[in-house]
Amino acid sequence: MKLLLAALAATVLALPAQAQDRAALERAKAEGKVSFYANITAIEPILKAFDADTGVKAEYTRISTSKFVATAITEFEAGKLMADVVQAPLPVLELLKDKGVLAAYRSPAAAGYPEWTRKDDRIQLFGIETVALIYNKERVKPADAPRRYEDLTLPKWRNQIVMANPASHATTISWLVGLKENVFKSEADWMAFVRGLAANKPTFVASFGPTPAPIESGEKLIAISLPKYIVTKAPAPLDWARVEQPLLGSPRAIAVAAKAPHPAAARAFVDYWLSGKAMGLLAKDVGETVTAPGVFPPIDGIDKAKVIPIRELSDDEIKHWGAEFKKIFESK
Repeated sequence: MKLLLAALAATVLALPAQAQDRAALERAKAEGKVSFYANITAIEPILKAFDADTGVKAEYTRISTSKFVATAITEFEAGKLMADVVQAPLPVLELLKDKGVLAAYRSPAAAGYPEWTRKDDRIQLFGIETVALIYNKERVKPADAPRRYEDLTLPKWRNQIVMANPASHATTISWLVGLKENVFKSEADWMAFVRGLAANKPTFVASFGPTPAPIESGEKLIAISLPKYIVTKAPAPLDWARVEQPLLGSPRAIAVAAKAPHPAAARAFVDYWLSGKAMGLLAKDVGETVTAPGVFPPIDGIDKAKVIPIRELSDDEIKHWGAEFKKIFESK
């Protein structure tokens, strides 16, 4: 009898929540659409699933990281911000929060996420833009791939490395500083690595986006890049080096925009984005490292890797280290 009463009580308590969920979805459907500003790519499968499952159309505008803050703040201060939801690296959303661009919203879909992913009542971390060493597996045997970051300084990699420009690419700057703070035992060891990497004359590109192409073609052998390209560039002959040290990456975050034109749809979209289904799609189809428990991209061995979210560098730090790396890499 006690068990029956408990079950009935649980059912009664659940009914208002279910009715509330249905009412929220109906409000979202009445609004008709949600506008999503993001710097992440290849997310069309999630947008299509959201449309099919909720009846709300998702309109996606991709904005590069370098232009995200200026675009969002300019539109917001002019009262013309069209975004309902914004997604970007954590430092970008922190800046937008400070300017009042983000609304307070704690999604119930994030309840099972690690505590460290819930930054505050506005920002939720859902992934880490993980950086790894990507190589051409037709030209490099797994046994010859780097086992430690220090291996990138070996003579065999001279003129064979591709990387985003460490003088100007903020994520690469943060990654290099992250190695100093999280991987190398001393600053002297780290600086020896940076100078050794520079001595191997890497080829610079503007961002991570162009890094896989010379590896795919076999023009170069290895890139400081993103493991997700193993998924999005398949069947290109790409693999990642199983380094003994942790992988590092920049946290990715999502938030509802303040004064969102479609607030109910915005909350529904964030709930859906953080769901197991959407995070599964993001991992499986896009190759992203997500923070949803137990969800991994289909990249062999990546579930065994230790991934550390690196801290956000201030603008002054980015400028300082960018200038330092410019001197080091141009002097070699």
